[in-house]
Amino acid sequence: MEKLLIVDDSAVQAAQLKAILADEYDVSITQKAEDGLHLASSENYSLILLDVVMPGMDGFTLLEKLQEQYITRSLPVILITSLSDVESEQRGLILGAVDYITKPFYAPIVKARVNTHIKLYNYRRQLEQQSMTDQLTGIANRRRYERYSMTKWQEAVRLQIPFSICMFDIDHFKKYNDTFGHPAGDRVITAVAKTVSASLSRSTDFFARYGGEEFVAICFGEPSEKIFAHLQKIRQSIEDLHIPHDESVSEWVTVSIGGVTVTPPAESNYAFYLKIADTMLYDAKKHGRNQVVWADERMKQLWER
Repeated sequence: MEKLLIVDDSAVQAAQLKAILADEYDVSITQKAEDGLHLASSENYSLILLDVVMPGMDGFTLLEKLQEQYITRSLPVILITSLSDVESEQRGLILGAVDYITKPFYAPIVKARVNTHIKLYNYRRQLEQQSMTDQLTGIANRRRYERYSMTKWQEAVRLQIPFSICMFDIDHFKKYNDTFGHPAGDRVITAVAKTVSASLSRSTDFFARYGGEEFVAICFGEPSEKIFAHLQKIRQSIEDLHIPHDESVSEWVTVSIGGVTVTPPAESNYAFYLKIADTMLYDAKKHGRNQVVWADERMKQLWER
């Protein structure tokens, strides 16, 4: 069932709206704009019904704040108001509202507009999901990773919890393609993606194809020692697939892994730590491949071999 959020300082009016919509949707109500902003950022809503005239932060201001946040800017917002002047309607639409409903409520109109905008929202989400999925492996692509990483980095800064960036590279992949052909290379990329995805299955884990034979993962909330040990198991599970390689370089297909764990300080730069993770991957490949090299919270290197 789709989730809707009503933000209205009038308990009576919010209850009226909920009564109209509750048979088709999971409806939540808050009477404060500040609480609405928090709920919209933390819950998976499909649409917000927002009163314009509220004490303190009004609906226009809340709409602006929703548009400023990446995580909420795509949420459709229908403004609910008794203001019927053209200027107010124009202001709301310019700020990003998808529609306008004036009081008093007419139930069929409310239902029709809510249904329409939820259908449009789900259609946009479907298209966006397709554009952010790697077609070969079915996992997230680089575009989706770049959006997700920025959102989660900001969350880690705010909550002050460990954030790990992991870089994977299939060893001697060009040699594999030259020996067995590109279709076989595609099957290897898919097998590696499937194996890693199965091991990074927590809701706070994220795994994407970075490009070619490279992958990137983000792990949230775990210390470096735990992440380092987990990635060693992942590296071993790929070797244990026993996919034959060109014997001149390796018996089996393997991966090198590098990364970093940091509790990001305020005003820190994600790109700086991504570069550290890439350097750890370079060291893993430089010193023999098929191993994990990690930078812990103190920037001390941890070596698997």
